[in-house]
Amino acid sequence: IVPGVFLHQTAQAKPDDQAVSSSTRWGMLIDTDKCSKGCTDCVDACNNEHSLTGFDRPETDAQYIRKVSLVEKQTGHEISLPMMCQHCETAPCVDVCPTGASMKREDGIVQVDKHICIGCRYCMMACPYKARSFVHEKLELQKATAPRGIGTVESCNMCAHRVDKDQNPACVEACSKAEHGAMLFGDLKDANSAISQELKKHGGEQIRADLGLNTGVRYQGL
Repeated sequence: IVPGVFLHQTAQAKPDDQAVSSSTRWGMLIDTDKCSKGCTDCVDACNNEHSLTGFDRPETDAQYIRKVSLVEKQTGHEISLPMMCQHCETAPCVDVCPTGASMKREDGIVQVDKHICIGCRYCMMACPYKARSFVHEKLELQKATAPRGIGTVESCNMCAHRVDKDQNPACVEACSKAEHGAMLFGDLKDANSAISQELKKHGGEQIRADLGLNTGVRYQGL
């Protein structure tokens, strides 16, 4: 079993000392038709949940989720979408990590073990989605649920600490509270889950599907 998988499971409410199960694969579905260009509710919620206080340097500040604009060159049609770690089944970041700090839980959530990350940043170079950040500065006002450390790499972990308590990720919760309905979270392996039903009815696309990574994040309206 890979390092760090001994975290408690949501759906079956397993004890903390039992591993998460591969019978579940957490995923996210984002409807870009419902995602407003000027809305940052998901980004703001993520920053607050993980205490991502910046130093006013966009090139170095940590950002687990960011809004990206895609423009169709021929028509000029523009769509806005949240971009974060795509939680790949075959994760390049995990493949290149020399210490095992970049790892994928049995339930599909990709994350970084800060205790064994040596800051080599190989994972940042391997990620085709530019979803990882490096902590350059000494940090203050950290939260116990989201430990961070100077000299380590970090990225979206689907709010694993919330998922393990049967809660939605902060970004999904914020989108829902604002009644945008652009983000849906759930178990991709459960045919009866809301996310599986929506994918069955209307489908969902992967960003860079040509890479064959089988991402846990899917999009509609691309």
